[in-house]
Amino acid sequence: MTSAMTPVVATTAGSIRGMVEDGVYAFRGIPYAAPPTGKRRFRPPVSAEPWEGERDATRFGLVCLQQPMPGSFGEIGTPPNPAGDDCLNLNVWTPDIAATALPVLVWIHGGAFYAGSGIDAVYNGAAFARDGVVCVTLNYRLGVQGFCHLAQQFPELTDSGNLGILDQIAALEWVRDNIAAFGGDPDQVTIAGESAGGMSVGTLMATPRARGLFLRAIPQSGAAHNGISAPTAALIADRLLEEVGVVPGDLSALESVTSETLLAAQIVLSDDLTTTRDPDRYGEAAASAMAFQPTFETTMLPKRPIEAIADGAAADIDVLVGTTREEALIFTADLKDMFNDELVQASLDAVLAPHGRSGADVLLTYRANRPGAAADELAAAVETDRMFRVPAIRLADAQVAHAANTWLYQFAWRSTAREGEFGACHFLEVPFVFDQINNEQARGIAGDPPAVLAETGDPNYVGLPTWPRWNSKTRPTMQLDVESSVISDPDSDEVVLWEGVV
Repeated sequence: MTSAMTPVVATTAGSIRGMVEDGVYAFRGIPYAAPPTGKRRFRPPVSAEPWEGERDATRFGLVCLQQPMPGSFGEIGTPPNPAGDDCLNLNVWTPDIAATALPVLVWIHGGAFYAGSGIDAVYNGAAFARDGVVCVTLNYRLGVQGFCHLAQQFPELTDSGNLGILDQIAALEWVRDNIAAFGGDPDQVTIAGESAGGMSVGTLMATPRARGLFLRAIPQSGAAHNGISAPTAALIADRLLEEVGVVPGDLSALESVTSETLLAAQIVLSDDLTTTRDPDRYGEAAASAMAFQPTFETTMLPKRPIEAIADGAAADIDVLVGTTREEALIFTADLKDMFNDELVQASLDAVLAPHGRSGADVLLTYRANRPGAAADELAAAVETDRMFRVPAIRLADAQVAHAANTWLYQFAWRSTAREGEFGACHFLEVPFVFDQINNEQARGIAGDPPAVLAETGDPNYVGLPTWPRWNSKTRPTMQLDVESSVISDPDSDEVVLWEGVV
């Protein structure tokens, strides 16, 4: 029975009982698909079994079993949460279950496709609900379980390399079918995500299977250059099967491998990839050091996401894309002592040599723009552009040809945590997006931001200067800071260095 403090909502699978918290209605741990166990483990999600009576939706569900993130992110970025196989669940915050036609934001968490969850403190959707937006966060399969392409070894497992994306699509289908019961409008859905979540957004823009499930997309610090080709993904799957002792074709043996064993094998492969960065063993995955990502050249994802978007796969989808200004500083902060000029140049040579370019020549520009910068700071600047900023620009360029409503931002405020060594780093904008800066996770990465930033950090805030739509000639970019401004084609001398490379 619905009361002021114990709201009940009817979904397609059964009734759920939520709670009122922080002045909004909250529903947690709602299954959007059946547990991916047994014969379902390496197959697309299927509908959750209906239930009788009222299901308790006051507590978060399990997250996918996962390996910890390294370095600073292991300490502050992805806190440990209860994990297990029954991980296909989502959470809803809404201002009023009796409302109608409210806009909906569906958030997809990051974590390099092998970590993270939709229940971290910084992803609390209460602030969105107080502003009149229904907010949904979700968990999906990660690592081997979500992105190991086993179709070559097991023809029955056609979609195995994209199960994590299919989970996200299943969650969006749940939103389509159920969000009206929470006051939301299924025809006014925005998908958003950061890092691998942003890459997921780019992948959803590219795959035909997600068409019609959302109107707007916000990929943050992750665009559409991600993914592993089917041949490379098959090689990685071969190594995974060797590690767990399963012969190709023996599906019953694969289905009997425990999640814990799969995770242990995943860690072995990930450590080897990170250590060797060997393209002969890991193909294009060597560049990103992520062995398990969405697989393209497949039925679900025929092309690399950026190529599909350039061809119009996301025509008419409104897009807001961007990055932080110093994404990679948080990745180099714990490794300062290992960097020197020779290592930075060698890393650049490895990336540029296949394109007939010299790392030394490119590094000259980065050095000239940063007088006195340490080697780790130069490495961070290069990786910020290669992995994040240039892909965001490429996505904006590709999308604006098919959708005029395309904008680009750069989050420039610098963290005060650890004496400022993180700078305007990866993930820093996320606590501001959710207005969740007063928790341990947010403070660990942001430090103590000035109050004004929390009030003006929303791209739609009325106090911002006029924000022009993107165009590929002047490249107008909203630089978000305590005092925000629009800048044209920022750091163009560095961006142009990546032409033909990224």
